[in-house]
Amino acid sequence: MVYAISLMSDSTPIPWSSELAYAIGLITTDGNLSKDGRHLEFTSKDMEQIRNFKYCLGLRVKVSLKSSGYTGVRVPHIQFGNVKFYRFLLSLGLHPAKSKTLNAVNVPDKYFFDFLRGHFDGDGHLYSYWDSRWKNSFMYYLAFSSASPKHILWLRTKLKQLLGVQGHITRAKGQSVEQLKYAKREGLLIFRKMYASSDCITLTRKRKKMLQALQTAKLML
Repeated sequence: MVYAISLMSDSTPIPWSSELAYAIGLITTDGNLSKDGRHLEFTSKDMEQIRNFKYCLGLRVKVSLKSSGYTGVRVPHIQFGNVKFYRFLLSLGLHPAKSKTLNAVNVPDKYFFDFLRGHFDGDGHLYSYWDSRWKNSFMYYLAFSSASPKHILWLRTKLKQLLGVQGHITRAKGQSVEQLKYAKREGLLIFRKMYASSDCITLTRKRKKMLQALQTAKLML
């Protein structure tokens, strides 16, 4: 189910779906809630990501270019205003200037892995390499990133609750971003849940990279 959020009346509850949960995952990583209580921004270097986001929420807004605060590079960007949707996001635990203070995001368990796929497409990474310490040992790690320690800890706790996976949290020296990493068996469990549907909305390049790693490891989704 895809929503045209601009057409929702104030009295109509916002129903959950796989597409909505995926969009919430993208907002969690790459979205920004304005302090005016109405407007939201979404920025991504991938036009496919922008198109997916617009599709999931039924948005018809124009795409513009915005200069990145870190690199100065102009990247695709959209902005839209909807008080009801803004308040809905607040009720989930999202808020303005959330990057270092975000905690839990209250997504129903039924749609958690759709949310997680959006989170992964936004700020997730897949690392893979041949480990020279052992013959024919191919390693891969699934990683989720956030500048908020509370959010990373919540994500780890939630995945342990739903899948029984442990993972481990790392932070590179001099960096403010933490990564929650899952290797091999645990990573595969998460992969399979995130991509349980063959036609789910996703960022093509990340799914392709993941499939290539699994093929090398002689595993299948």
